[in-house]
Amino acid sequence: MLNLPEPKRVTLFCGHYGSGKTNIAVNYAFYLKNAGYDVVVADLDIVNPYFRTKDSEDELKAAGIGVISQQFANSNVDLPALPSEIYSIVQNRKRYAVIDVGGDDRGAYALGRLVPGLIEENDYSMLDVVNFHRPLTGTAADALAVMREIEAACGLGFNGIVNNSNLGAESTPETLTGTFGKAEELSVKSGVPLFMNCAEKSVADKLGNVFPLVLQKRYYM
Repeated sequence: MLNLPEPKRVTLFCGHYGSGKTNIAVNYAFYLKNAGYDVVVADLDIVNPYFRTKDSEDELKAAGIGVISQQFANSNVDLPALPSEIYSIVQNRKRYAVIDVGGDDRGAYALGRLVPGLIEENDYSMLDVVNFHRPLTGTAADALAVMREIEAACGLGFNGIVNNSNLGAESTPETLTGTFGKAEELSVKSGVPLFMNCAEKSVADKLGNVFPLVLQKRYYM
């Protein structure tokens, strides 16, 4: 994990379904913790309340990383509401927060509740996670349309792109490198810089030290 920019206090990972937001959020939270930051990770998904990061709650907490999740996450109770602790993300400015914003524009609506505080502090990164091997983000134009939908829904603009193109266990180095052109095209079309490329460790090891964030573990597929 090398050459990442100085982290903002709040980092938001958004993107289309299946882009790998949760994988990136969890790995990035561990990255920040290993770098010495006090970190909490949270999910803002009220569309699909089965809080995926909660699947790794024990591992996160064992590392000293806070977890904010719905009370009924990973249960059969469907309550489209956010826990009150979510507001501590903007209230406690001494702690770094990593937010997994669930599910394209519909999931992004929940983020709107935190937007005034985020804008006031102005110490956040909102990153668009893209998997160019997913059906609805197969081209730069399609990915751009999803970006604009999310921005309109939450009231914040993206300031970074994360290329997380993968085919799960079938990923090869070419699975990611073959999408570099699309990532660059998306950056040009959107005016948003590429923040990082991501690859699972088994793939990154074959390509050398070219990835600022190596996914030490894929938590979900």
